[in-house]
Amino acid sequence: MSEQEVKNLEQMFQARIDNDEKIEPKDWMPEKYRKTHIRQISQHAHSEVVGMLPEGNWITRAPSLRRKVALLAKIQDEGGHGLYLYSAAETLGISRDELIAQLHSGEAKYSSIFNYPAVTWADMGTIGWLVDGAAIMNQVALMGTSYGPYSRAMVRICKEESFHQRQGYEILLTLCNGTPEQKAMAQDSINRWWWPSLMMFGPRDADSPNTEQSVKWKLKRKTNDELRQAFVDQTVPQANILGLTIPDPKLKWNEERKHYDFGEIDWEEFWQVVKGHGPCNKQRLSDRINAHEKGQWVRDAAMAYAEKQANKEEKQAI
Repeated sequence: MSEQEVKNLEQMFQARIDNDEKIEPKDWMPEKYRKTHIRQISQHAHSEVVGMLPEGNWITRAPSLRRKVALLAKIQDEGGHGLYLYSAAETLGISRDELIAQLHSGEAKYSSIFNYPAVTWADMGTIGWLVDGAAIMNQVALMGTSYGPYSRAMVRICKEESFHQRQGYEILLTLCNGTPEQKAMAQDSINRWWWPSLMMFGPRDADSPNTEQSVKWKLKRKTNDELRQAFVDQTVPQANILGLTIPDPKLKWNEERKHYDFGEIDWEEFWQVVKGHGPCNKQRLSDRINAHEKGQWVRDAAMAYAEKQANKEEKQAI
């Protein structure tokens, strides 16, 4: 294919994006678009799967049967989200085995938030409220992403994530209406998770090499900083209802901007966690690899059963 032909295809491709058409797996797409989407979707899938780990530790320690069942259902949802997203990534020509190998080798990244420890029951509420709230802020925008399989996967994921956020908020509301010790536990949890939650939106726009191209291709509808601001604006009034204090002395409503001003993120900490030096990076990766290896027999059994059923159906057809 000549350089001019490629240029013409790229122009037609961009015209489809500008017209809000969905790009489907068999459509022509620039190689960079394909690779960018593989990176973005796989990072999202890995985040869902690794995100099960800090919560799984609390299933047996939840304070009631109702809380245990709800937390277990939430973790099950997150595993399902990972499966949807791995399937979407596979439509771009990469195998699930390769995606998982990239995660285990450290080549692929996942959300930095899951490299922080969940040390009290209140953290299950804060993760639901803040972490899933930040995820929803990102993911609602992704329902309008230009790649069809990713966009469609996000519809169901967003519905379930909104339930997770309400579940987390309800846990915190119960604690805040409980004993002084329970409210203090909730406040301590917010103090630890607030800034990592803001880090979930990624680096500042000026430091994000992919943001401009991603917005042009409508992989993202809003920039990192726009989403972060929207999250702060949405979350502060919710904290006021809970009676909790956001741990940011610079947080203040700006009447002129009609937005909240807030303090600067510790970007050195952000990049340290992204590079694998966070509080739980090594533990999370080790646990994920261990679970994958110990679960090999389940995958083998499922494949054997599928083959047995296929052979049975083939004999019946004969």
